[in-house]
Amino acid sequence: MAKKKTEKPGHADKPAKARAVKGRGSWLRAIFKWSAVAAIWGALAVLALVGWYAYDLPEMDRIPALERRPAVTLLAADGTPFARFGEATARPVTIRELPPHVPRAVIATEDARFYSHFGIDLIGLARAMAVNVMSLSIRQGGSTISQQLAKNLFFGPERTIKRKVQEVILALWLERRFTKDEILALYLNRVYFGSGNFGIEAAARSYFGKPAAKLSLNEAAMLAGLLKAPSRYSPARNRDRAAARASVVLDRMAAAGFITKAQANVVKLNPARLGRQQARIARYFADWALEAVRGYVGGATGDLVVQTTLDARLQRRAEAAAEAMIDGAGRQRGVGQLALVVMSPDGAVRAMIGGADYAQSQFNRATQALRQPGSAFKPVVYLAGLDAGLAPETKMTDAPVRIGNFRPANYDGKFHGTVSLTDALALSLNTVAVRVLEKAGVDRVIAWARKLGIASRLRREAGLALGASEVTLSELVSAYAVLANGGDGVFAHAVISITDGRGRVLYRRQGQGPGNIVPARQVDDMNAMLQAAVARGTARAAAFGVPAAGKTGTTQDYRDAWFVGYTADYVAGVWMGNDDGRPTKSVTGGGLPAQLWRQVMVAAHEGRGGRALVAGKGGGFWSNLLGGFSFGRSVTVTPDNSERGEDPLRARRD
Repeated sequence: MAKKKTEKPGHADKPAKARAVKGRGSWLRAIFKWSAVAAIWGALAVLALVGWYAYDLPEMDRIPALERRPAVTLLAADGTPFARFGEATARPVTIRELPPHVPRAVIATEDARFYSHFGIDLIGLARAMAVNVMSLSIRQGGSTISQQLAKNLFFGPERTIKRKVQEVILALWLERRFTKDEILALYLNRVYFGSGNFGIEAAARSYFGKPAAKLSLNEAAMLAGLLKAPSRYSPARNRDRAAARASVVLDRMAAAGFITKAQANVVKLNPARLGRQQARIARYFADWALEAVRGYVGGATGDLVVQTTLDARLQRRAEAAAEAMIDGAGRQRGVGQLALVVMSPDGAVRAMIGGADYAQSQFNRATQALRQPGSAFKPVVYLAGLDAGLAPETKMTDAPVRIGNFRPANYDGKFHGTVSLTDALALSLNTVAVRVLEKAGVDRVIAWARKLGIASRLRREAGLALGASEVTLSELVSAYAVLANGGDGVFAHAVISITDGRGRVLYRRQGQGPGNIVPARQVDDMNAMLQAAVARGTARAAAFGVPAAGKTGTTQDYRDAWFVGYTADYVAGVWMGNDDGRPTKSVTGGGLPAQLWRQVMVAAHEGRGGRALVAGKGGGFWSNLLGGFSFGRSVTVTPDNSERGEDPLRARRD
């Protein structure tokens, strides 16, 4: 009998285990194989992407590090510079010339591992990505100083994937071509420190009145703090905020081992102080003029020198008077903002104030703010009335009038019976202004407003007679300037000429305006009527011994107070109120605005005689001849002549 073979334990399992091991090996080999393939293709894709983005890289043969962007210098009428836009630069500096704490403050703030990475900070990039993922927002960036330099040298402010890839490529190129000290010096000579200052040398001289080689630790920390947000942390605008940011820089320097914690704490107790700053004037005017320059020579390259109409002496006097007014009586009476425009009768703007504090708000209330002018708009209505056949001596009845739900009342709450148009305008009687508008017609009034240069939207309603539609101060002053100019139209302007860096004239103002707009007889009539307002009407506070004409304006609840007036040499307008429409404490146009107007006009007329107002020029021979006859001009209008219609306007004060 054959013996049965006895199998060893586990012998039958060997083939299965072998197969399992072999299967796992194949699986691992497949993973390795395809991972390698994916890595190769990924690398090829990255190389292709880099090659694609590198194809249109800017020329790198010449570093534009020390090239300055074009600057625009504004000159006052007397040729003295008063504003500059663009870059203020100084000679480039090297790292060896600077105290050690200057570059260290920048490195601690912008790129703590600058001297240890190869242009890309992988540790910083990973940390930034982790923070951004956890916060589900872009909270940190990983750009190195080399990348920032590449962006400043070759690119604009675009933030695209293509630009970021190109920045990385160029950062690696910079690291290969230059030493770390050279890269840092290029960066310090190029980076923006706010207030038009590019480079550490320009910033040191601008803010502290000293060369960068003499910057102290607290000054270096404050300048380094500007790099995050130059406007927000500017010590010229908010020293406390700049000092707080400098404290953050000092803490980072201590964390990086550049200074001790004790040093940081001591320096924090003594924040840097600004050097003596050159007083800047006409900031609102400068912005307005720059916009005009862009319109005239927007495509020009290189530095520009702009001759403007600004009277620097008058601007300083106006700013001083306005500051005293807003800080004194204005604050007591609830006035938070004001605006002022002074121009020659031909439209050349000599002074401009667009707000109480340019540092707090760059919004120009002289040229951009639309506000109801109240009775300061009435000269436009009366001019339309003269055009319709009325005359200064025309009699009208000051009595209750109703147009739909609109029931205008006078400022004093009284009615004065039969009055002349001259007296009605001088006393700012609202019911008579409405009757004049009824006689002339709303369309005629709007047409005259357009002729005078008021481009803002005007509503077709009876309330237009009392200034219900919003206009800008500059528009209204320009409209009054037509009367001061003898009836010839004007364009408000700030720029006389523009030249480039080589003295070539790129623009020169030519012409005097659109020609005659108001016939001579009507100019003379309006001059007499508005002179009466200053001599014995609501504008008496504006009188200063020189023949002057003008009109007050005050809106409902004393929200807006205006005075616009003119002499033979100047036209000026003042607005006071609050940006949010909050009522003032009973400020009327014949009060603070007329007082400020008087102060500015006194300054403007120093050394000048008191000339009579300019007589009407226009209309031609036949118009002037016929204007001397009263064809139906003696008119008496009573309440029975009123038109009917709806007007949602609230009653105006004066």
